Amino acid sequence: MPEPSTPTTPPSVATPPLRRELGLLSATALNMIDMVGIGPFVTLPLVMGFMGPYFLLAWLVGAALSLVDGLIWAELGAAYPEAGGSYRFLKLAYGEQKWGRLLSFLYVWQTLVQAPLVVASGAIGFAQYFGYLVPLEQWWQPKLVSGAVVLLLIALLYRRIGDIGRLGVLLWVGVLLLMGWLIFGGLTHSTHAVAWLPAGGLGALPGVLLSAAMGQATVKTIYSYLGYYNVCHLGGEIREPQRVIPRSIFLSILGIMALYLLLNWSVGTVIPWQEAQESKFIVSTFVERLYGPTAAKAATALVLWVAFASLFAVLLGYSRIPYAAAADGEFLPVFARTHPTKQFPHVSLLLLGGVGFVFSLLFKLGEVISAILAMRILVQFVGQAVGLVLLRRRRGTAGLPFRMPLYPLPVLVAVAVWLRVFYSIKDGVVLYTDEAAGTQLFLPFQLAALLMMGLGTLIFLLWSRRLGRWPFGGS
Repeated sequence: MPEPSTPTTPPSVATPPLRRELGLLSATALNMIDMVGIGPFVTLPLVMGFMGPYFLLAWLVGAALSLVDGLIWAELGAAYPEAGGSYRFLKLAYGEQKWGRLLSFLYVWQTLVQAPLVVASGAIGFAQYFGYLVPLEQWWQPKLVSGAVVLLLIALLYRRIGDIGRLGVLLWVGVLLLMGWLIFGGLTHSTHAVAWLPAGGLGALPGVLLSAAMGQATVKTIYSYLGYYNVCHLGGEIREPQRVIPRSIFLSILGIMALYLLLNWSVGTVIPWQEAQESKFIVSTFVERLYGPTAAKAATALVLWVAFASLFAVLLGYSRIPYAAAADGEFLPVFARTHPTKQFPHVSLLLLGGVGFVFSLLFKLGEVISAILAMRILVQFVGQAVGLVLLRRRRGTAGLPFRMPLYPLPVLVAVAVWLRVFYSIKDGVVLYTDEAAGTQLFLPFQLAALLMMGLGTLIFLLWSRRLGRWPFGGS
């Protein structure tokens, strides 16, 4: 029986290619506004609740993991600067015709769920802080705000990449302005000290770092650092990518690390951690204590600016992933379409944004942070780290524009810590509650992530059978 006839030429060849118009400033700005979203403002009290007076250690651990993992992204991003980021890296690492197809498909499959969830979580957090300015007492009012935010995002991103780069820099200025104001407030109004080391000094440090509380706190801090790799998703639109991509990754991580540590220190020196851990609007409370309610409202408005800026960068980067897979012939061809005049993947943008809009109306913020992280760790972060080792063994290192120092130590550390973070996730979904018996049917997020991988594998097999490709045919 003849194999099914399927197009093997990427559907995007009939449309103009992506433009390389983003330089170091734009790339770093988009990375940083992706990282500083609503995350640090909603997780700061949570981390204090887990770590008590040693909350700064959790932010240092999150930064350290970001730097180690950033070495992996920098090497891969500089060597393979194409749209899609992890999609392309996984496919190359595990074999473009065999296992790489499965791993990259699973990543795109998860992206169709996790990207809208990330957008929705940011929009829901936006609505939460918006409630400080305008009370949202009816159940539908926060949903109206979050939904409107997603629609506005889609409208602003529906334009060519050069315009987006300039808009990203403008949004980045708002990020720096807010963080600078908050840090200055702490520097000039501090009333008590904040501990950098546990009471037992360096000797007690290993016990704190290996504690269950640190594991749960790191889940929250690493969520706030995520985004340093956004430039890799935009690899096909970066000028001089071999130089710009590694630099933008490390500049954004180091810059955000400094801002987060100073922000937490500032808040901790003004509001005791015992009080701060209970605050719903910690930034607003902090500024109100220093400068009064009018200034607190202005600070809240800047938090909303920052949250919106982050969602802007998130949706921009994620919209390139299904596009890259479809342009490769590995996903539905409709995702490979680019706008005829503005030359960006408009179908991918509209679908992810549309699903994010629906999610923003259906879900609460709750444990979404843990769910998003659980979805990503195994395929994207662990799979990609192992994939880098495979690529080095198969292709060597002679032509790499950027090579990580101390290889393979950063890879081993990254894999170990990511697995530790995955294990530390304690949240899940309550599927059923029997109040009379006092029992619940609870689905941990780790298990949910594995189930999503299983479903994605099934869909991949059905898709591959239809195409007549591995493991049902082809090389």
